[in-house]
Amino acid sequence: MMVRVFFLSLAVLLAACKSDPVTLKFGGETMGTTYNIVALDKEGELDADTVKAAVEAKLAEVNGKMSNWDPNSEVSRFNAAETTSPVKISAEFAYVMQAANDIHEKSQKQFDVTLGPLIELWGFGARTKDSPIPADEAIANAQEIVGQTKILALDVENNTLTKSLPGTSIYLAAIAKGYGVDAVAQTLRDQGLSDYMVEIGGDLVTSGTNPEGDSWRIGIERPDARVQTVEEIVQTTNVGLATSGDYRNYFEEDGVRYSHIIDAQTGRPITHGTASVTVLAENAMLADGWATALLVLGQERGLKIAEEEGLAVLFITRDSTSEEVTFTTTTSSHFDGLQTKE
Repeated sequence: MMVRVFFLSLAVLLAACKSDPVTLKFGGETMGTTYNIVALDKEGELDADTVKAAVEAKLAEVNGKMSNWDPNSEVSRFNAAETTSPVKISAEFAYVMQAANDIHEKSQKQFDVTLGPLIELWGFGARTKDSPIPADEAIANAQEIVGQTKILALDVENNTLTKSLPGTSIYLAAIAKGYGVDAVAQTLRDQGLSDYMVEIGGDLVTSGTNPEGDSWRIGIERPDARVQTVEEIVQTTNVGLATSGDYRNYFEEDGVRYSHIIDAQTGRPITHGTASVTVLAENAMLADGWATALLVLGQERGLKIAEEEGLAVLFITRDSTSEEVTFTTTTSSHFDGLQTKE
């Protein structure tokens, strides 16, 4: 009897000593945007400052490899190297480029990390009111030096990347942010966390449950620059999510709307009515790349590819033919059922 009471008392003592779950919330700036993390420390034993330091160290590492704004980053050094000999690259850079090549081929070559010359030609990021619309000849000249699989050769066995034109540059903005999300998620797992949401500039990944013990609920914004409102709410767990839209970065001239989303085949901004695309995929990197690719393709062509690739996708299309701008949604079969009702 005494032994039984002892073990019962020990169990009660251990339970009393065990800390309650703690919700960790922190964020900051990275990759020219912001990041936010919500994670559940079920044991209540982790130091929030230690976790944040590990996250920011990982973000610094990712920026050191993938940032086009850091002149000393790996991708910037590759762009500056005017050589057509193979260049040794990190395993992480090779991993991202391999994913980029896969999306490039499956998206009718509309996802392209070499579009920098065309993006610069159209003036996005540095455009002034006096910047002219590019001439046809200038667009054609820029198209000669872009084309991901035409001018880049990746050797995944040896981790080398070769460009056939010395001036070729790589712009990773449409996929590196998602890779950064995944890298941070791995850091959280290394810290012993399995329930979290990591978001960088709208790209995110979720795992496990939220602090209330439910699936993570993510709001998808309506692509309307005039107001900020949610179009759909989805329930997610253990997936990456990314949205690409044309409604934040654009200009108008002579009644024509020019988006920063460039069609790789024409060298010009997209002209179809698809305003945003949200993709759910196995990780944030793939969701990020596919969201851009499918936005370039537009709802009609993009939906077919989404079904072929088994992607959960929400297309939001703008109808500006009426006096009031309206939006319609189209989803792939894999997206159906993810929406929630308020």
